[in-house]
Amino acid sequence: MIQLVAETGFLSEDQLRSVVREACASLPADGKRILFIIPDNTRSMPMPLVFRALFDALHRRVAKMDYLIALGTHPPMPEDAILRHLGLSAQERTERYGAVGIYNHAWQDPDALAQLGVIAAEDLARISDGRLRENVIVTANKRLLDYDLICIVGPVFPHEVVGFSGGNKYFFPGVSGAEILNIFHWLGALITNYEINGAKYTPVREVVDLAAALIKKPKYAFCFTVVRKDTKAIFFGTPEAAWDAAADLSAKTHIIYKPKPFQSVLAMAPEMYDEIWVAGKCMYKLEPVVADSGELIIYGRHIHQVSVTHGALIKQIGYHVRDYFTAQMEKFGHIPGGILAHSTHVRGAGSFENGIERPRVQVTLATSIPEEECRAINLGYRDPDSIDPDAWRDREQEGRLLVENAGEILYRLNKRQAAYV
Repeated sequence: MIQLVAETGFLSEDQLRSVVREACASLPADGKRILFIIPDNTRSMPMPLVFRALFDALHRRVAKMDYLIALGTHPPMPEDAILRHLGLSAQERTERYGAVGIYNHAWQDPDALAQLGVIAAEDLARISDGRLRENVIVTANKRLLDYDLICIVGPVFPHEVVGFSGGNKYFFPGVSGAEILNIFHWLGALITNYEINGAKYTPVREVVDLAAALIKKPKYAFCFTVVRKDTKAIFFGTPEAAWDAAADLSAKTHIIYKPKPFQSVLAMAPEMYDEIWVAGKCMYKLEPVVADSGELIIYGRHIHQVSVTHGALIKQIGYHVRDYFTAQMEKFGHIPGGILAHSTHVRGAGSFENGIERPRVQVTLATSIPEEECRAINLGYRDPDSIDPDAWRDREQEGRLLVENAGEILYRLNKRQAAYV
C-alpha cells in the first residue's frame, strides 16, 4: 500500500499530487480502460486537485479514463454542479478534458444496472445475527463491466449505517441498485446509529464487502482522511486495505469525546447539506452527546425541503424511532428499508410501547421548511431567524453545545466503545 500521513498539520497540494503520481505509476493501466468512482458534492475532499492529478498521471497511458459519481440515491448532479465539484470551467471541460466521460449514477433506471449475483439468505442471516433472512439480488451500475480497472476515490468518515464510510461503500450504495441498498440500510437501523457509528467492523460492512466481491474486476482505492476541508492523509491500495488504514486514522481525527451530555445542541448544517436527507447527518453524529430529554436543533436557512428524491415517502411515514416501525411492520413493510432507516436515524433512539412513542431526545428543524410540514413529519420547529448561534457558543459548562459544519465529526461520551469494533 502507498500512503502519506501528515505528522503535524495537513498535507500540501504538492504532497497530494506526488502520492497520486506514485500510486498511478503502480497501476497496470497501460492501454487499459479505467473507471473512477467519486463522491458527489455532499462529501468533503480535494476533488478538483485530485481530478487534475489523476488526469496528468494517466491520460497519456490509458485507452480511456472516465468518472462515475457515486450518488447512491441522491439527486443527479447537473453539469454546472459537476463543473464546480471538479473545479473546472466550461472551457477547460471542453478543451482539455473533453475525452473524459463523467456520469451520474442512476439507481432507479433498470437499463443502467446489471445483476452481479445474489447474497444467500443463510449468509445474510449469519451476518445479521438472525435479524434478516432473505436472498438479496445484488445489482450495480453496468458501467462497472465496461472497464478493465476500477478505482474508488473518496474520503473516510464515521458513518451511521456502515460504521465508517469509504472503501467498498462507494460501490454499495454508491453505484448500486435499490435492493441491496435497502437491505443493509435497514440492517444498520435495526442495530442503531448509536451502536454502529464510528465502529470499524460491523455486520453492514461485511454485507458491503461481500457484495463488492461480486465485482470481478481489479479494484483499487484512494482513501482520504479529510478534516474540515484539509487533508490529513491519503492511502492507496485495494479498497479493503486502503479503507482499513483510513478508518483507523479517522477514528482518531473524526471522533470527539465529551465528558458529559448536553441539554441543548445546535448543529449548524453546512451548505453542502441542502436537504434533510443529508442534513440528517447532524443528528447522526451528535445523538450520543444529547442528554435524555434534551434537544438537537438542525440549523440551516439554506435547507428548503426534506428530500427531492424521497420526500413523498418520508412525508407519508414521518420520522419515528426504530421500535415504532418494528412493532408495526404490517403497516410499513412495503416502505423501502432505506427510507425507514433514514427516518429512525434522524429521530434517534427511543421506545414504542402500548401504542405510545417516546423518543429519547427532541429533534428540531430550524430551516426554511415550514412549521406545518415539520410538525406533520413528527419533528419540532424553530424559526431560523430566532436562532442566535452565539447563544450556544462557549457555553458547554451550562449544557449547551454549538457545532459548526456539523455532519462529518462524530461526538461520543467518555470514549464509549461501540458494540462492533
